[in-house]
Amino acid sequence: MSLAAADFGFVADMVRRESAIVLAPGKEYLVEARLLPLARRAGASGVAELVEKARRNPDRATTQSIVEALTTNETSWFRDGDPFSQLGTTVFPQLLAARGAGEKLRFWSAACSSGQEAYTIAMVASDTVPAAGSRLSIHATDLSVEMVERTRAGRFSQLEVNRGLPAPMLVRHFTRAGAEWEVAPALRAMVTAAQLNLAQPFPRMGPFDVVFLRNVLIYFDVPTKQDILRRVRALMRPDGWLFLGAAETTLGVDAGWERVALGRTSAYRPLR
Repeated sequence: MSLAAADFGFVADMVRRESAIVLAPGKEYLVEARLLPLARRAGASGVAELVEKARRNPDRATTQSIVEALTTNETSWFRDGDPFSQLGTTVFPQLLAARGAGEKLRFWSAACSSGQEAYTIAMVASDTVPAAGSRLSIHATDLSVEMVERTRAGRFSQLEVNRGLPAPMLVRHFTRAGAEWEVAPALRAMVTAAQLNLAQPFPRMGPFDVVFLRNVLIYFDVPTKQDILRRVRALMRPDGWLFLGAAETTLGVDAGWERVALGRTSAYRPLR
């Protein structure tokens, strides 16, 4: 049974209010598919009953569960490739030359999902930056508490490591942990993880040398994109780098950035 228009509207309003993610009409199938497992775990007969319970007796836990269920957690290792190769060839050399010997490079992996992006950055740093463990810190954040916990755990299934992780890096940076693969302690020490809603005021953090804000702005309306980009810029070093997803840009959204071509990809630098 398809989701009733009133139920879809209630869920879409909740998700937009809590996360600023826009669920446009036509996404009813997505909402029903994502919420059906949640409804079953809650003992509801279906999505309609789950929504009715949330409408009649709203509570924070249910709201959070619904919003997290509708957050897209698509990710892979070295996603799109070029941004990570440019870290090694361009970004790291420039930042290391500009910073003092004892100065730490601070990264932010926003919307980190289950941690593949943050640990990809750590692997690139480990292979290209001398004494990377003491020179680099990576702050990984996500809206989903479950994804944050997975990032902290640093454990991935065989299916997950098969998605973009080169075999030599798997051997070099992971160890077997039963049916899973565990990130090496040296990489895990570089990464901290915390829950963060990009649509809400940021906690005190930064300043950051590099921000990966990839494949998340596409879910927001233009005013929310502008607000997020403005607040991200305020957390960046003057010579910092911002990486967005291949389908995302600051152009026509926030004039406070300079687009810089990097090989087959591009990045953005804050204008002061």
